[in-house]
Amino acid sequence: MSSFDLNEEYQDLSDSVREFADEVVAPVSAKHDEEHSFPYEVVKQMGEMGLFGLPFPEEFGGMGGDYFALALALEQLGRVDQSVAITLEAGVSLGAMPVYRFGTQEQKERWLPELASGRSLAGFGLTEREAGSDAGGTKTHAHVDNGEWVINGNKEFITNSGTDITTLVTVTAVTGKTENSDGSPRKEISTILVPTETTGFKAERAYNKVGWNASDTHPLTLDNVRVPEANLLGQRGRGYANFLSILDEGRIAIAALGTGAAQGCVDLSVKYAKERSAFGQNIGKYQAIQFKIARMQARAHTARLAYYDAAARMLAGKPFKTEAAIAKMVAGEAAMDNARDATQVFGGYGFINEFTVARHYRDSKILEVGEGTTEVQLMLIARELGL
Repeated sequence: MSSFDLNEEYQDLSDSVREFADEVVAPVSAKHDEEHSFPYEVVKQMGEMGLFGLPFPEEFGGMGGDYFALALALEQLGRVDQSVAITLEAGVSLGAMPVYRFGTQEQKERWLPELASGRSLAGFGLTEREAGSDAGGTKTHAHVDNGEWVINGNKEFITNSGTDITTLVTVTAVTGKTENSDGSPRKEISTILVPTETTGFKAERAYNKVGWNASDTHPLTLDNVRVPEANLLGQRGRGYANFLSILDEGRIAIAALGTGAAQGCVDLSVKYAKERSAFGQNIGKYQAIQFKIARMQARAHTARLAYYDAAARMLAGKPFKTEAAIAKMVAGEAAMDNARDATQVFGGYGFINEFTVARHYRDSKILEVGEGTTEVQLMLIARELGL
């Protein structure tokens, strides 16, 4: 039997990020949410703390940590501000990690130090209007012309793609045709590094979202974008497979974020229940409130164990796809359910945007959609069961 207690190094990291979240992030969260503004000052301090470099080797400007360290940081940030947490999650697992996993030595040396420092951000241009859960429906296409990739297409819902410090977007594109094992035709999908300063690349107007209002999200247009042929990331035709492996890892990170959101709702509800009086006593004395918060804590605890397990399997080099899917699904649902219950505990105040539980209520729904919907996770789990 193994213990889920954190060792001293992990605990110190978690505690330091928790303190940062409470003292630096939380005080400005409502302002950035209301203004739909990107928290540059917070991101800068996160970079100075080394959070964007947590899972990367020191030779590329990283902290020499691992993916579990990143997950612990995301949990603590997710308690107080999901927009800040997803900025870190997408900046590392979707932005920098593909370069680290599949890039050449030259590509790593060029891009990773800035990305690991948090001085610049990268996005992952996968989703399209008709290619979300069905990424094989990608229509963006690229061909080689005179030593350059020429890329045309559109992307949707791309995080960290339009900030003042965004320097790179990795784009999936159809680069040819190939065959399945049964001889039927299929698209050859590759990934290509596109610097945001490239002519023809444009981050369109930011979305007006329900939640995650301080997170940067744009549709992208690529109009005859030309980049060097050497900007191919990984092996040609392996873009779809590589993206799936990136999402498997990313689901652990999203699960950690969701766990943090779920725990944040618990913490806020406990504090409020001890302070708010009704009918002559604190509402925390009433069993209806006690049971509601107890169920919330059970959800957060279960979600934490799920992502701990998936991360441990990943770091041990064991298969973790199914465990990551379970963790992502459980944590996303825990965050959404806890946000709903926390809003009920807070009553009318839970419906006021300046209260953190109201922000969690708006923010948490996307955790059941982004980086693989709940239905996709169920499909993956069922497939592992042989169904």
